[in-house]
Amino acid sequence: MREIVFDTETTGLSFSGGDRLVEIGCVELVNRCETGRTFHAYYHPERDMPSEAERVHGLSATFLSKFAVFAAGHRDLIAFIEDAPLVAHNAAFDFGFLNGELTRCGHPVVCTSRMVDTLQIARTRHPGAKHTLDALCSRYGIDRSHRVLHGALLDAQLLAQVYVELMGGRQIGLGLVSDAPMVATAARTLEPRPVRPPRVFAVPEGEQAAHAAFMAGIKNPIWGAQAIG
Repeated sequence: MREIVFDTETTGLSFSGGDRLVEIGCVELVNRCETGRTFHAYYHPERDMPSEAERVHGLSATFLSKFAVFAAGHRDLIAFIEDAPLVAHNAAFDFGFLNGELTRCGHPVVCTSRMVDTLQIARTRHPGAKHTLDALCSRYGIDRSHRVLHGALLDAQLLAQVYVELMGGRQIGLGLVSDAPMVATAARTLEPRPVRPPRVFAVPEGEQAAHAAFMAGIKNPIWGAQAIG
């Protein structure tokens, strides 16, 4: 099963309010294992960068000005994600910006049925606990010491490890109960095997006589005792 874990950085919290997507990072998983394939891109936001957003991810308007706008590079992103499920932390936020940008450039949106939200999974797994990416990394012993600022690809790589742990670790298929939906598979049709006649083993007379003499020499055999009733 192929899945894409992704994260975004933006100019703020509301696409409908004028904020834009400025960075996206994607990590490919196959059967919950990282394949090493990633996608990462910065985008020119076509607007200023609020100071509060820059403090979170460190991406200035000057730095982003040398990159293409989302509309110029979105096909590379779509080619990478293909039709895989998309895993994100607080996925509605990331989907909102991704689909907002796709709509803005006239591309069909990504169906929300493909959305996998690790925040919701974490709330179910660990009710009452902290569910931030940092907190989940601490819970599962995932090293995040190199995470000084938010970065889409780095956060996607950390989230990929968290997601695997939330879903039961790397021993896929060894659990007694699976969280994944059951998938019906076609029954195998076995070819009928030819019926072989039973083999007859003849015992030489000498061996039969030797066996009878051996059995006769056993004193008080249990098979000779009368049943106690």
